[in-house]
Amino acid sequence: MEHGSYKNPSASTFSITEEDHTLANSLRFVLNKDPRVTFCGYSIPHPSEAKVNIRVQTTGEQASEVLKDGCQNLMNMCGHVRKTFEDAVVEFKNNRSVDSMDVA
Repeated sequence: MEHGSYKNPSASTFSITEEDHTLANSLRFVLNKDPRVTFCGYSIPHPSEAKVNIRVQTTGEQASEVLKDGCQNLMNMCGHVRKTFEDAVVEFKNNRSVDSMDVA
């Protein structure tokens, strides 16, 4: 849910339910690397409530579009990490010798 202003679409607060510090801090990191972002921060209103508020202020771009781009960038980063890990597992399994395996 977006809590923004119709007068200034470059600054908005977004509420994301069923999420916590894991997504919020990762998204904050990615958004702060975007040159269009002048400020990005998040808060968790209450520890027992599974909700985060992410504040995005931009240089003029619509905050909602910058947030969407940030989410896409984060998904791409996670995909890259996953592929790199899976490739390393396959390489490890292919390179270890049968003699070094403990099959007892």
